[in-house]
Amino acid sequence: MSGAANSNEPKGEEKGPTRAAVILPHERAGRGDGAGNRAAEARLAEAVGLTASIGLTIVHTAIHPLRAMRPSTLLGEGQVGMVKEAVERHGVAVVVVDAALSPVQQRNLERAWGCKVIDRTGLILEIFGERAATKEGALQVELAHLDYQRTRLVRSWTHLERQRGGFGFLGGPGESQIEIDRRLIGERIVKLKKELEQVRRTRGLHRRARERVPYPVVALVGYTNAGKSTLFNALTGAGVYAQDQLFATLDPTMRAIRLPSGRTVILSDTVGFISELPTQLVEAFRATLEEVAAADIILHVRDAAHPDSAAQRADVLGVLAEMADGPDAALDADWPSRVVEVLNKADLMGGTEAVPHLPGTIAVSALTGDGLEQLRAALDERLAAGMETAEFRLAPSDGAGIAWLYEHGEVIAREDAEEAIRLTVRLSPANRARFEQRSAS
Repeated sequence: MSGAANSNEPKGEEKGPTRAAVILPHERAGRGDGAGNRAAEARLAEAVGLTASIGLTIVHTAIHPLRAMRPSTLLGEGQVGMVKEAVERHGVAVVVVDAALSPVQQRNLERAWGCKVIDRTGLILEIFGERAATKEGALQVELAHLDYQRTRLVRSWTHLERQRGGFGFLGGPGESQIEIDRRLIGERIVKLKKELEQVRRTRGLHRRARERVPYPVVALVGYTNAGKSTLFNALTGAGVYAQDQLFATLDPTMRAIRLPSGRTVILSDTVGFISELPTQLVEAFRATLEEVAAADIILHVRDAAHPDSAAQRADVLGVLAEMADGPDAALDADWPSRVVEVLNKADLMGGTEAVPHLPGTIAVSALTGDGLEQLRAALDERLAAGMETAEFRLAPSDGAGIAWLYEHGEVIAREDAEEAIRLTVRLSPANRARFEQRSAS
């Protein structure tokens, strides 16, 4: 399969948008992993979306079935020639290969095609480099980028000079002349890891502060572009950046919302997952993913209208399972019991009633608001399942204590008398112990 935009235009030297080709080397079924089971067309469409999200103009796309992976170029000799012909015909400046290329393969393909070549990992890092908005996000992305860059044999190193976004894969001052200094990269990595450790300590202090309040935390996770930020905005009224593009959110955002019971929870929007997420990014975004680990409820937001929705679901659950594996696991073993599956974009399927879903899953449209009340009620119900019911007698003058119970619990019954106010309240075990300790002191 191949396709092209502006396919009849000759190669030229005029200035304009950077032209790109997107190539998918596709192994036939039988790889045994989630990515191998994806339809080639869906994989290519995702790669095109990733490439377009950084402002490249895609003028050629192609799927190249692999009979065998060649150590020197990944693609076969004839396929390399086909791409070279397309590069010359369409004036391509960047070829995006939707696969993991070794440094040798990347170098050989650049020589063969006479243009810049970036693989899936490099493309995702480029996107992350442009989108990270906070200091924490920038540190995480730079660490991932350096870890990746030091495996490249001859690459540029312009990121320390940059004033904003990107990492120079697509060009930069002196790119063809600057060689990576491995010693400087190593020193920078050590420094970044120390800075990120400080970020994690600070995040831990903030989390402990929330535990002292405390409010339950609900973390949004999901495949990139599933609509997490749109759902976050719909539930909180916040103005978080939400666009129909991949990786629109890279930095965690938190807001308090009130559920129908009156209970307050903290909603956390996190970075989107993706198939074959670069291992450098899984480690580098550990601090961000720790918000998921601390969550009382994990809302797994899915794009129900996407043709590859089932495979995307498997990718997200796979990353969460990795977080729960090993001695330094970020997630505890019972994380699946905290997951609530939300099938988003019901408006593209004719409404929530038209979305096929299993019991326990919730269909919504973050764009229209359809199903959001059911989602809020489901959050209430899930949180209430871990609550304890207790009865308290308070003096009518104890306004602070009464307000505290209303703020941190769900008052399900109240009797007012001159001598005392009797409240029956549903509370978390921690809040019940905290209030009883207050009353005893």
